[in-house]
Amino acid sequence: MTSTSVVPAVAGRGGAAVPLVDDPVSYVDPFIGTTRGGNTWPGATRPFGMIAWSPTSTTGDQTSTGAANGYEYNVTRLRGFSLTHVNGAGCNPGAAGDVPILPHVGEVDTSPTADTRDAKYASTFSHANESARPGRYTVRLDSGARTDLAVSTRAGVADFAFPVGSAANLLFRTSNSLNGSEDAEISIDASARTVNGSVLTGGFCGRRGNGGGASNPNRRSYYRLYFSAVFDRDFARTGTWKDATVTPGGTSASGGEGYLTGADRAGRGSGGWVGFDTGADADVRMRIGISYVSLAGAAANREAEVPAGATVDTAAAATRAAWNTELKRIRVGGGTEARTTAFYTSVYHALMQPQTMSDRDGRYLGADLQVHRLRPGQAAAYGTFSGWDQYRAQIQLLAILRPDVAGDMAQSMMDFAAQKKGIWDRWLHLGAPTHVMTGDPAAPTLATYAAMGVRNFDAREALDSLVRQATVQNPDALSDAGCPGQCLGQRPTLNTYLALRYAANDICHCWGGAAETLENSLADFSLAMWARRAGRGDLYRQLRPRGDYWKNTFNPAVGYQAARRADGSWQAGFSPSTDVGFAQGTSATYTWMVPQNVSGLAALMGGREAAATRLDGLFHDENGNWAVRGGNPLRSRSLRMQAMPAIPTGWRVPPTVVRRIPAPVSSRWQPPRPRRQ
Repeated sequence: MTSTSVVPAVAGRGGAAVPLVDDPVSYVDPFIGTTRGGNTWPGATRPFGMIAWSPTSTTGDQTSTGAANGYEYNVTRLRGFSLTHVNGAGCNPGAAGDVPILPHVGEVDTSPTADTRDAKYASTFSHANESARPGRYTVRLDSGARTDLAVSTRAGVADFAFPVGSAANLLFRTSNSLNGSEDAEISIDASARTVNGSVLTGGFCGRRGNGGGASNPNRRSYYRLYFSAVFDRDFARTGTWKDATVTPGGTSASGGEGYLTGADRAGRGSGGWVGFDTGADADVRMRIGISYVSLAGAAANREAEVPAGATVDTAAAATRAAWNTELKRIRVGGGTEARTTAFYTSVYHALMQPQTMSDRDGRYLGADLQVHRLRPGQAAAYGTFSGWDQYRAQIQLLAILRPDVAGDMAQSMMDFAAQKKGIWDRWLHLGAPTHVMTGDPAAPTLATYAAMGVRNFDAREALDSLVRQATVQNPDALSDAGCPGQCLGQRPTLNTYLALRYAANDICHCWGGAAETLENSLADFSLAMWARRAGRGDLYRQLRPRGDYWKNTFNPAVGYQAARRADGSWQAGFSPSTDVGFAQGTSATYTWMVPQNVSGLAALMGGREAAATRLDGLFHDENGNWAVRGGNPLRSRSLRMQAMPAIPTGWRVPPTVVRRIPAPVSSRWQPPRPRRQ
């Protein structure tokens, strides 16, 4: 959709015309959500962009930023501007934050990595000197250096302004990704005015202790980010460092930080810098491209998207227009300034992902760490899928606004699964499995896309693959590695789950048995509905009864979902506020997670009126005031005690005979082969 000179209008109260917002990008405030656990960031990015150029904060520890994604509004000291970010991750650190680049006013006479408290090679700033808008970020540091950033999809351009006559240096902290790194490298070519390099990293939520400290399955490398930067002027000096050793005049260095925490990482790593003569000219322009495929891919992305002659103004204008195109897919009018800002900022955040992974030539890094090519007709490979979070609302919005992107996302997810022995992971960072959260969110995601008319993916192949994951136990299903939170196995303990018809909390190899049962019930219902629409009656009849397994963890004696053991008994010590058996939630909140059978849930609660009264009570405190932060389990419980009927006559659960549990998956199980392009 393009902007027009005539602003459309809709009828308001009394029939008066209400003009619709014609420039929605002007209502986006990228600082919303950058504090109080919002875990967003204010830097420059394009819709579904690969590059996300944003500040990295420091709290006085080079291995911690004060926020999951590198920027906390109330931390006003920066250690660089990183090239990649993930929006909304709920662990600290989350992911990415690759290659912080810092304009440093002063000499580089010691190793920046040895500055473990960020006392020297960092700078404070004031929010009065900071601005952000979609596609552009600007700040003047208290050191006197000014940074102005703008981006395309895979590349960016920056203007760095230093105080006249100052010692002006640009630091590339190549190894200092948010979670650390296995390796990094930098190469400086003064004759070509280029700085090239890469970082081998990963480690999603790597600071968590899940899985036994260093054995956390996410403390591992699963991508290499390449960057290629070119400057508009000669270097006055160069230098490199590794760990505590600094090499003035150096042009290459390598070395990673590792993935452990604080003291284990501090003082490790490598990088380099280039300096500039500011006697007559204190401004420096840099163009940079990134790639997950190769250094040549990073340079090609740069030259295609921000060619010589590109400026921050031209790049920012193009990305601003791209954001307006996306935001204008929803037109609103008549709201207050604050509500319009909140609305369009929320849409902006929702369209930051999925993230482009493929280079302009169609190559991308697969989940198997091999380079693949797009399928015919596929516009891009997309990564980063926060399944448990996204499938409840964001994917539906994406299917409505950009069904083409939704289809390419579905195809990408399917190909990533094929590249990982047919396993669809719950949480993808780029294309890599992180195992985070619970359930099987890919199933309702792709089923939703199919139901909403998304067609540009191989739906039959995807359905067959997801059904296989839901019916054939994979070898990791009996592993406790990473539990809780990052359990390695997908559809954990599947054979036992199918025998008992619920996830037994004491043996499920999952975050929580009741949550796993609820999530899987919805996933199986979704697959059944998808199969019925596809004319696959056999699959529908096989999967539809599994959509009701949630009833087997609903304890009628208390009127809530509850953790249940393999012998059929309920977990002791129940209360509505317990999180035992649940994932980032309580029984009081999770009990409502039966969107596939709301009337059935209401019936177990005593009928529609009783359920409505109880739901209303969940969101109010004892004085009748709204209580929307997680609900009020105690008030919900008191209302339940008033409304809960006796246990329904004839209500039964499946018998729990241990000998019915099938043996572990056979070693003869063979996953589908990945499709290589």
